[in-house]
Amino acid sequence: MAKEISDLTTIDLFNNEKRPGRPKTNPNSRSVQIKINKRNQVKRDKNNGLKRVEFKVHHSLFEQLEQLAETQQVSRSELIEALLIESLAAHVK
Repeated sequence: MAKEISDLTTIDLFNNEKRPGRPKTNPNSRSVQIKINKRNQVKRDKNNGLKRVEFKVHHSLFEQLEQLAETQQVSRSELIEALLIESLAAHVK
């Protein structure tokens, strides 16, 4: 029986052909890997004294934060932290 390029029904005929994409190196599924990575990130942040804060802002404010962060060459997170520290310092005086 000859091997046809279009015939993909018998896997044993195509064992030596490489599949596109990166080979699987982790036995866990992608969703499990994401959960493990997130858990490890939370542990690292906790050990570094960081606490996660989440809030919603209007799109126009978000764009302003993005532009200011890019101008100052810092991440948006670092910019928001600096603005909060500055605002709290002004209120303490």
